[in-house]
Amino acid sequence: MNNKLTGSFPQATKKEWQNWHWQFKNRITRPDAAGCFPGQPNTSPNELKKITDVYPLAITPYYFSLINHADPADPIRAQSFPDPREIISSQESKEDPLEEDSHMPVPKLVQRYPDRCLAIVTEVCATYCRHCNRKRFWSSSPKTGLADRLTKMIRYISSAPAVREVIISGGDPLTMDDNLLEKLLVSLRAIPHVEVLRIGSRTPVVMPMRITQNLCRILKRHRPLWFNTQFNHPREITPDAIRACNMLQEAGIPVSNQSVLLAGVNDSAEIMRQLLYGLQKISVRPYYLFHCDPAKGCEHFRTDLQTGMAIMENIWRQCSGLSLPQYVMDLPGTTGKIPLNVISRKIKKDLQKHQHFFDKFK
Repeated sequence: MNNKLTGSFPQATKKEWQNWHWQFKNRITRPDAAGCFPGQPNTSPNELKKITDVYPLAITPYYFSLINHADPADPIRAQSFPDPREIISSQESKEDPLEEDSHMPVPKLVQRYPDRCLAIVTEVCATYCRHCNRKRFWSSSPKTGLADRLTKMIRYISSAPAVREVIISGGDPLTMDDNLLEKLLVSLRAIPHVEVLRIGSRTPVVMPMRITQNLCRILKRHRPLWFNTQFNHPREITPDAIRACNMLQEAGIPVSNQSVLLAGVNDSAEIMRQLLYGLQKISVRPYYLFHCDPAKGCEHFRTDLQTGMAIMENIWRQCSGLSLPQYVMDLPGTTGKIPLNVISRKIKKDLQKHQHFFDKFK
């Protein structure tokens, strides 16, 4: 347990701290709770309430413990603490930037591509990431019960033979208990044409104690199963997070990372390089680097494309291929992910120096 938290969580024992149920139950959900966020610059309690009325706050004690409170621009804080800019939107931003709602054959089942679909099995997360492109769901109550929702999803997938891959997402599906999660996995695995399952969860980053031996045994029974998570900053790669990823890997579950390029968090070549090296070191594959979507409440995190491409050019020149994610922008509807690893003018100049080599293959 982090000693910095003894003032805020004096009742927590080491055993409780390592229990994901305790972490989830004791999430910080009010900005003024126990003086948890000292030194928030230029933001009054009334302003914070206006933000959380629209986009609620939730942060696990564990993830809170990673914040450097001496730094108002701390990257962990930026990802988890309300910011007044969240409720100032331009015409470019949208509640549903990927038009997921218009591609739901049944409630909360998104099918943007013929061969795969994404099941939003819950709207709840252990920590609400302030850059989330689905933050429109945070304060809305589900219109149907979970059992009814899952039944409709299974029924639809069973009747859609083209679907070979199901992505289990949310919210965060690992906020569900083991029994419910296993029932879902069993139901999906029983569909003959479903070949691959994928889970998208940020719990290794924000609540790594959720990765238990029992969970790993469940996931192992339903391979081929892939696990995608989201580390955005090298400081998130802690001993607890490493242990969680190692447990998944030892159960035969490949772990990949999908970062989001975030202004003030990881929008520098040096920070990105540290993150990618750190992921490679723990055998977590850097899969995607997403350009931040134009979702309402997220505009202050968006960089311009030139910044992202300059970062990618820098790390492309200096990092091993095993460390390189694909830099992409996810576009609405069925367009999908567009690669942004465009060859820059500088690289084109370098290629021209070696034109004679390419001429041999004409």
